[in-house]
Amino acid sequence: MKRRVVFLDRKSLIADMRAPSFAHDWIDHDQTVPAEVVARIQGADIVIVNKVKLSAETLAQAPSVKMIAVSATGTDNVDLAYCRAHGIVVSNIRGYAVHTVPEHAFMMMLALRRNLLGWREDVRAGLWEKADQFCLFTRPINDLYGSTLGIVGHGSLGNGMKKLAEAFGMQVLIAERKGAAETREGHTPFDSVLAEADVISLHTPLTAETRHMIGAREFRLMKPGAILINAARGNLVDEAALVAALKSGRIAGAGFDVLSVEPPREGNPLLDLDLPNFILTPHVAWGSREAMQTLADQLVDNIDAFVAGKPSNVVS
Repeated sequence: MKRRVVFLDRKSLIADMRAPSFAHDWIDHDQTVPAEVVARIQGADIVIVNKVKLSAETLAQAPSVKMIAVSATGTDNVDLAYCRAHGIVVSNIRGYAVHTVPEHAFMMMLALRRNLLGWREDVRAGLWEKADQFCLFTRPINDLYGSTLGIVGHGSLGNGMKKLAEAFGMQVLIAERKGAAETREGHTPFDSVLAEADVISLHTPLTAETRHMIGAREFRLMKPGAILINAARGNLVDEAALVAALKSGRIAGAGFDVLSVEPPREGNPLLDLDLPNFILTPHVAWGSREAMQTLADQLVDNIDAFVAGKPSNVVS
């Protein structure tokens, strides 16, 4: 029996895809808008998605679907409750970004601590040419060595960040879950991490509990010299509160690779934030060529495992 496999947003993955080991018909769609989803998954046994939303209403109209292979780690675009109730296996990708995301987050952290964008701006403005000595001292520079990194979310990505930070001589604090009644061994209370860290880096999934986990209250707890890095999910942070914190000098800087809505077709306050202490990249921290190939290989592994009756990387 041939299995019908439909990839709804193939353009999101720049990698070579090997063929699954079973008999199949494979259909690629570069992109899929919401109005096209139901028609495209009709008759499909396996649906591959990166960011296309698969709601309960949508899946109810495609009873043939038995597996959803998410070509990413985050699964907030899939109605997991519906899938559990209807026996649809959901598998995601794990561990593929253990180098690329920490490297990207670390790049933003290093650039902000040393004021890289500000120096570039000053040189372009001709300030160095007008200086009365060989160097220009218009902005503060801070070393990573000896500073404190607070990591929120200590999975494979948070651990990768920890290793890089320790190699630079940073002290690392692992945050306990926000609002937790007890603090696990090796962790520090959430609010204490915010108060003590020079840099805070977010590496946690987006859930009902983590949505807007960083808002006005949390910014008030941070040091005035603190930097916030978010290469996880946009909605972990209240974007309006971030804008206010940066414009008021409540924190020293921020580096974001994510927004609350992507792509930001109707704008976003962070797009208008033209400040030398703010870096915004277009959700590319995960996208090194090496990481995407690892992702593609694991994606097919997950599909092969499902068809063989031994599902892997199943999201509970």
